[in-house]
Amino acid sequence: MNTDLDERGLLREFSGVNRNDILSGGVQMIPVETPKGTFRVWTKRIGNHPTIKVLLLHGGPGLTHEYLEAFDSYFPGASFEYYYYDQLGSYYSDQPAEPDLWELPRFVEEVEQVRQFLGLEQENFYLYGQSWGGILAIEYALKYQQHLKGLIVSNMMASIPAYNDYAQQVLMPAMAPEVAAEIEQIEAQADYDNPRYMELLIPHHYVHHVLRMPPEQWPEPLNRAFKHLNPDIYVPLQGPSELGVKGKLLNWDRTADLAKIAVPTLVIGSRHDTMNPAHLEWMAKTVSQGRYLFCPQGSHLAIYDDRQVYFDGLIQFIQDIDAGIDA
Repeated sequence: MNTDLDERGLLREFSGVNRNDILSGGVQMIPVETPKGTFRVWTKRIGNHPTIKVLLLHGGPGLTHEYLEAFDSYFPGASFEYYYYDQLGSYYSDQPAEPDLWELPRFVEEVEQVRQFLGLEQENFYLYGQSWGGILAIEYALKYQQHLKGLIVSNMMASIPAYNDYAQQVLMPAMAPEVAAEIEQIEAQADYDNPRYMELLIPHHYVHHVLRMPPEQWPEPLNRAFKHLNPDIYVPLQGPSELGVKGKLLNWDRTADLAKIAVPTLVIGSRHDTMNPAHLEWMAKTVSQGRYLFCPQGSHLAIYDDRQVYFDGLIQFIQDIDAGIDA
């Protein structure tokens, strides 16, 4: 008898047994309580696995889960259960006009409420965060790591001041001087809506450090996510600049606290990233049970431009932890 089949002859991992999201294809709108009332956030489950359930935290802030849809090409083959999730204010979730809600501690409590609703527990819960999602994942782990089986921090340094220094000392000097000067002039004038700003950034920054593909070849889910970016969240937290953080996150720094993270942790860095790969390697050595995955051809979106190295390493980490192999 094939143990992968249920009593109806269906593949057990896709059978939807004991699930309340069968008719919606895994989608659930989860109520989240906030100081401004109760709102709903969008999630979507794919797969079934008793001991591997991965909650994906997207970047931005204010982007969507959409650019992470590349996971559909890899995680189902590993039989993982995973959850897409649009944070409050993002496109598929409620978008309250409440500026006071766009604070890091409140987002942490939102993740905890989502975890509780989905029934994710220490014996199965892996938290993945990319870019801004990595900040959120670190903060969650520092407060709620008792619920985690594993943590993945992808393409995010543990210090915004260190990130800003890297942008100013490494990324900007790598540009042609005349390009850097024009970008700096636009930023000094706070003329961020000037079309010239993106005309300069895409060929001189984005295609080198954000996604190393010609813009006309950028994957459709990424373009969709950019189209759905909520600036009412992005600008207050990140700031209007694309070459450093100038918003509420300006002084965020958890370098002194990383050693408190005791759960198995994978840190993912890339050679061409906007984030300093040496800093990310240091992070992996600083947490109690860390592993570093380096993507030699990758940028900030190594899920696309070094995808095989990225997903092979990510899947191996989760499988190792599930098998009881040390990080």
